[in-house]
Amino acid sequence: MTRPIVHLWRLVKWGRVLARHGALRGIERDPNTPAPVRRLARIARFGARIPKVPTYARAFQQIGPAAIKLGQALATRPDLVGEDAARDLSLLQDSLPPAPFEEIKQAIEQGLERPIERIFSHIDPEPVGAASIAQVHRAITTEGRQVAIKVLRPNIEEDFARAIDTYEWAAAQIENMGGEAARLRPRLVIAHFRQWTARELDLRREAASASELRENLIAEGGFFVPEIDWSRTARRVMTLEWIDGIKLTDRDALVAAGHDLPELAATLVRAFLRQAVVDGFFHADLHQGNLFALADGRLAAIDFGIMGRIDRQARLWLAEILYGLITGNYRRVAEIHFEAQYVPGHHDVAEFATALRAVGEPIRGLPVKEISIGQMLDGLFTITRDFDMPTQPHLLLLQKTMVMEEGVATALDPDINMWETSEPFLREWLRSELGPETALADELVRNIRTLRKLPELIRRIDHYYPPPGAAPPGPPLPNVVVVQPLYYGRAILIALFSAAAGAAAVLFLH
Repeated sequence: MTRPIVHLWRLVKWGRVLARHGALRGIERDPNTPAPVRRLARIARFGARIPKVPTYARAFQQIGPAAIKLGQALATRPDLVGEDAARDLSLLQDSLPPAPFEEIKQAIEQGLERPIERIFSHIDPEPVGAASIAQVHRAITTEGRQVAIKVLRPNIEEDFARAIDTYEWAAAQIENMGGEAARLRPRLVIAHFRQWTARELDLRREAASASELRENLIAEGGFFVPEIDWSRTARRVMTLEWIDGIKLTDRDALVAAGHDLPELAATLVRAFLRQAVVDGFFHADLHQGNLFALADGRLAAIDFGIMGRIDRQARLWLAEILYGLITGNYRRVAEIHFEAQYVPGHHDVAEFATALRAVGEPIRGLPVKEISIGQMLDGLFTITRDFDMPTQPHLLLLQKTMVMEEGVATALDPDINMWETSEPFLREWLRSELGPETALADELVRNIRTLRKLPELIRRIDHYYPPPGAAPPGPPLPNVVVVQPLYYGRAILIALFSAAAGAAAVLFLH
């Protein structure tokens, strides 16, 4: 187990980078920041030159690959890092200089456990993309098919393991301080971050996500997901069908090729709604660099490392919330929040409905094409603090993806009517899901499942409520050491002396 002083040293070192980019200013000034965190921020910026305008994305890029991914996750949390920081982090470029091809070649052979000549007849040594976790090379298989090979960077798992270990430790300390920090649930944020990176660091899981999404979107003919070559895929190597298309970042090339941009935008909206609302499994990184227009007019997606999943009940709540806000039924939207236990029961439904009205009414008089889903969802976040609403990370990931998808669609077609595209889809899906036939079928299924659980339920009761004299087992406890105030102060002092010594050494050398 890593010692607390090691975690503190890493935090101070990373904090120095953040300080040089002005990224700690908001933490120090926020009245909700716990005092020990403010002190650590002051130590980290000791002697640093602070720019007037913070550059959060550059700071996270400079720290390293794990920080880049963490920054992308924090971009979905304006309630945690602030609107300005979230906006800047959303521009974070997930790119690094490529690893040498000899190392990549060795990684492919080790991952697939075969000499590379028996698998591919040619591999372009120049990568088509190099991100923080992996890089991609174009290749031709021994059967003559063009493919893309995604390969993990050398030693990337170890780098992430060390960083996430410290993230978890820091989140536990902060959450233990209570108050606003506890409501924002930083430990849950890092737990979800660990899940995301676990999927990205095992390319078999990313391949499985792509395969599942491909099956789900068969009905959406205008949206294409490349096929996985499972015979050439392993934990550190993934091979998939090569896509010849134009990135949506190149608008001029799209126009020159004769693509129907409004139709591409509409296809993107329909495909996303089908993923999020119908299937509950969605591509959560739908930025323009991951989307291509194919020659036949279809839209293609790549990079399936970050995927979101929400269950059917949550999808129903979400669809009802969006539809209720569109139609002005604030009372029903408020009731859903209480039914879903997003709002603690000690609050008043009517008061929450009034707060929702304050978000919805300002946009009701606007032309529909001027109404932004992103702005509406941002407005919802502003009332979470007043009503003690715990963070729902799965919905935050969906919110981030909706805002991203809206941005891509409007870049393709500035006149796209997001509401006219979404409202009929949501209305029809809700009608089919909440109709009497569906309700009766759901009730029958629930009753049958409940009856089947009875034998196991009785066994569990016997286990957790044994006869007198036997103690039931306790629940598992998290394996994180919470620093006591006395030790914390001593560790801060050590970190302060270390930072001062480091600063003195830098001044001496320069």
